[in-house]
Amino acid sequence: MQPVMSDQTPSSPAVSQEEAEAAVRTLIRWAGDNPAREGLIETPKRVAKSYRELFQGYEVEPRDYLEKTFEEVGGYDELVVLKDIRFISFCEHHMLPVVGKAHVAYLPTDRVVGISKLARVVRGYARRLQIQEKMTSEIANAIQDVLRPHGVGVVIEAEHSCMTMRGVDVPGASLSTSCLLGAVREDPRTREEFLRLVRG
Repeated sequence: MQPVMSDQTPSSPAVSQEEAEAAVRTLIRWAGDNPAREGLIETPKRVAKSYRELFQGYEVEPRDYLEKTFEEVGGYDELVVLKDIRFISFCEHHMLPVVGKAHVAYLPTDRVVGISKLARVVRGYARRLQIQEKMTSEIANAIQDVLRPHGVGVVIEAEHSCMTMRGVDVPGASLSTSCLLGAVREDPRTREEFLRLVRG
């Protein structure tokens, strides 16, 4: 499957399985080990396969998950909040894991989307090389642009391995980011309700 690139993402030439495995062998040698020894012979193939899975976000357009909606909502017009969406991403600066959870909410107008689709949007953006700030706004803007709700709120809390296992080396530190749009940003009561539900 060919990667789906956003307007901001320059396309790159396709890389073969063999090229990917050769790159892993080079990194093994650079780290100081022998890629030909028994325990490492199959490692390049395994790493390439795992990268295909970990970076599936390049093969999808997360906004597409939001296209199918439901209008029979019985007049429901309060916040829809999906909390604790676990995700794994990778820091685009060091290619080390970012592990966290996202809280996503929107204030519907006349339609809602299946809740699993919100989790798929998070996963779609997470499974790319990312910075957390960009990922937070990408999720919020996708929901706002496709669903056209009265407002959107996204909060992400994550631990970045690039600072918990190297560099400044502070295990347990986490980063929180938020993106509030429309009524969730502008109306104090709606904003407070969203933040209360997320914290609670």
